[in-house]
Amino acid sequence: MNRKLKLSLTAGLAMSGVAFGIGAITLQQMSVSDQLRVVPQSKNKGMTHILPATMETTQWGWFDNSQPPVLRVNAGDTVVLETMMHSHNQVVPGVTIEEIKKLRTDHPGRGPHTVTGPIYVDGAEPGDVLTVRINKIVPRAYATNFNVPGMFGQFPKEFQDGQVKYFYLDWDRKVAEFAPGIEIPLRPFPGTTGVARAEAGRYSTVPPGPYAGNMDIRDFTAGTTLYVPVFVKGALLWTGDSHAAQGNGEVNLTALETAYREMNITVNVIKGKGGDMAYPRIETPTHWITMGYDNDLNKAWADAKAETIKFIAEQRKVSAEKAAELMPQVSDCRISQVVNIKKGVHCLTPKDQKAKGIPERPTAETAAYLVTHSLEQDLNKSMDNASMGMITTLQEKKGLTRLDAYGLASMTMDCRLGKMSDDAKAVHCVLPKSIWVARK
Repeated sequence: MNRKLKLSLTAGLAMSGVAFGIGAITLQQMSVSDQLRVVPQSKNKGMTHILPATMETTQWGWFDNSQPPVLRVNAGDTVVLETMMHSHNQVVPGVTIEEIKKLRTDHPGRGPHTVTGPIYVDGAEPGDVLTVRINKIVPRAYATNFNVPGMFGQFPKEFQDGQVKYFYLDWDRKVAEFAPGIEIPLRPFPGTTGVARAEAGRYSTVPPGPYAGNMDIRDFTAGTTLYVPVFVKGALLWTGDSHAAQGNGEVNLTALETAYREMNITVNVIKGKGGDMAYPRIETPTHWITMGYDNDLNKAWADAKAETIKFIAEQRKVSAEKAAELMPQVSDCRISQVVNIKKGVHCLTPKDQKAKGIPERPTAETAAYLVTHSLEQDLNKSMDNASMGMITTLQEKKGLTRLDAYGLASMTMDCRLGKMSDDAKAVHCVLPKSIWVARK
């Protein structure tokens, strides 16, 4: 019997009241809509589910662990889902910055993100780890970047005037034209992917945490896997805030914001290991990523440092003291974002233990990069100085308007941590000159 016919038959049996087991879930336990979302896909070991982004399968700006799941799957299954633009698809080309601001001021306490889910993963229990592997991302053909006037972002007081720009995403060339002669490389990733937190109630999608959420880690692309602790039965997985590109810092509040026609993920469960994780981790083909979050960037760094030392000790089977000595030599630490209430730091540690060195931390302009640098005792101040320095550099050296400089820095600047001690914390912000191309 071919698989398509078998799926149709088993669905029919279930709707007739006959139980037909699929792993830990029977088709009697699956809703009719769940059954209709299962499709044949021979290359996957588990089942494949289709999850369209509709008003019934998405939430705007909040997570709630009492929200009924919109889909129920088994560990090992693949979900092919869609996402929406911000505010239930209300931020699309043609919408003004005044209208975007009103969407925030009219809905206080709610994040801007539209998230698809929650997805219930059968067998996931508190204390476990949920793994989410991104197999494929297919974005829409357009995106936006905006800063809300006088609100949010790294510098709301300095930018009382707002701006929104819309872009065509050229997926053949994998670039978006920011302005004539300036092209942003495209590298899509979900800004927000997370599970339900343990606490009851409704929570904004803006701050990230141990449950992952709005991590804004631009290395979480196709081919990588998120490991996140489970806090409630079924995990309850959401994703949204879909990005086509982002800088390390995301200073004006937004990345290159888009929506996905397809985000293809495979979920799995690691039993009993969630208690060992204070924060999620991400596995890439070449690195492990550890992270930390706090309203204070100094504390976010302290958490990321602790998580990275713990990981190196596990990876290399050395003492915590030895891991702390190794960390500055092997772990590449970046500012993830500074605009989501809880600021983020993430560190990339290579899988190859023979790998030497980390990317350069220049203090002055190089042949490849525009560079700004700050060394302060307070990491928040260092980040402010270095990123504002880049915004100013883009105006003075490249002739951009202040709002365009703010937006371009948010989407392309890479803020790296350098020397870090109790007395001095260095931030090196670099922006690739390669985004300036010959006009055609």
